[in-house]
Order: sequence, then structure tokens, then C-alpha cells
Amino acid sequence: MKLQRAQTKEEQKDVGQSEKSGDSVRAVERALDILMAFTADRSDLTVAELLKRVDLSRPTLYRLLYTLERSGFLTAQGEPQQFRLGPSVAHLAHVWTSGLDIAELARPILRNLWEQTGETVAVFELQGMYRLCVAELPSPQPLSFKRGVGYRERIMVGASGRAILAHADVSAMKMQEYTHDTSVNLANYTEELARIRQRGYATSHDELLQGATAIAAPFFNTTGRVAGSLAVFGPSARLNAGRVSEYGELLIVSAKEMSEALGLRAT
Repeated sequence: MKLQRAQTKEEQKDVGQSEKSGDSVRAVERALDILMAFTADRSDLTVAELLKRVDLSRPTLYRLLYTLERSGFLTAQGEPQQFRLGPSVAHLAHVWTSGLDIAELARPILRNLWEQTGETVAVFELQGMYRLCVAELPSPQPLSFKRGVGYRERIMVGASGRAILAHADVSAMKMQEYTHDTSVNLANYTEELARIRQRGYATSHDELLQGATAIAAPFFNTTGRVAGSLAVFGPSARLNAGRVSEYGELLIVSAKEMSEALGLRAT
């Protein structure tokens, strides 16, 4: 009889520990919800604004805000108090971005794109006024085109460059600098960039390689700034208008996945 009572107490102890563990997990989830409520366009939030963004009671919200502020994940100032992300978040962001490898992050996305198209696919990273090929999977078909890892070209030319430039924060003066000593008509070029932004992807035909067609879509980093582009290359004989449109839509989806892998929140 004593053994049975001992077992019951032990079971009760386990249940109590389990409930405490569950409460702790919920508290962590709620704290993370608070942190994720901040966005690039709303980096300062009052308690009233946070209550609209997270499903918490006011006392629970205040308790978690105090804990997050004490640990450096939030800071507060003003009256009414405006909360914003603190130095502990910056530390984690620095650790995370220091270990980022775009080529490695893109590997599964690039593989999936390669399997769906059967053409050469590549990832380009923005470097100033240039883009650099950091990963490429060549087409297995006998007639194909490729540029190779390490290939570097100005973002003014080619689909993979214009996909980036269409979303880059470039002043009118910088655009003139980019087009200096080229045959580019700046007015027409600006209109083309606007069409790329609207369509979501860029195309090129016989531009850098005779007989080649390229389609590319931009991806963005955690701050929403354009970071590079994903591209598909192939012979124009295979990439007709229908294929270009189909692969353009595939690239938009793949580029969105790449942006999310770089930390951009899905909207």
C-alpha cells in the first residue's frame, strides 16, 4: 500500500513538472511573438500598438516586456513608452549574418529550380555595381550555356544584373555613372527597370551570349534590400515565350524562398 502511494506522489510530481515546463514554453513563445511584432517600417511600438499585434493580456504583456528589457532584447523611452529592439538582438543578428553563406543557403533552392527547368541555374550576389556568380548548376543537356562560379559582370547588363538593379537604391547621378561609356538610352532603360519591378523578373535575349536567353528574379536580405538574383540560362531555341513566362514565375517563387532564408519575413 505504501508503494502504491509513493508511485502516486511521483506521478503527481511528474505532472507538476510537465505543467511548469509547458508554462515555460508558452512564455518563450509569447516573448518571441513580441519580438516578431517589430518590423522594418514599425521599429518603435507602444504598449497599445503591441496589444493589437500580439494575443496577450495587458498584465502578461507588461511582465514579458520587463523581462525582455532587463535582458537587453528591448529598450524603452518616451512617454508613452516606445519600445524597440535592443542590443541583445543586434548581437544575435551579428552572429547570424557573420556565418551566412549565400551559396550554401541557395543550394537546395537552386537544386529544385534545376530539376524543374533542366537548364543552367545560378545565384548572383550583389557587389557594388557588379554581380558575382557564387553558385551554378550546369544544364545536363548537350546544348546549353553557363557562366561559371566566379563570373563577374556589371549589373547594368544581362537579366541577372537588371533584376538586381531594378530594386537597388541607385540615385540618378549613380545611374548616369553606371551608363557612362555605354550605348544605353537612360530614359528607355529606366522604363525597362520599372517593367521588371512590375513583372517580378528580368529577361535577356542574345545580350551577353549569342543564341542565349536568360531569366532572373531578385532576392532580398533581412532588411529588405536587394542582395542578388537567381537566374536560368538556356538556348533561345528551347526557351520560347511560354517557357520564359513559366520559368519567370518559378524564379519569383524561388527568389522568395531565398529571401526568407536570408531572414526576410514573409508578408
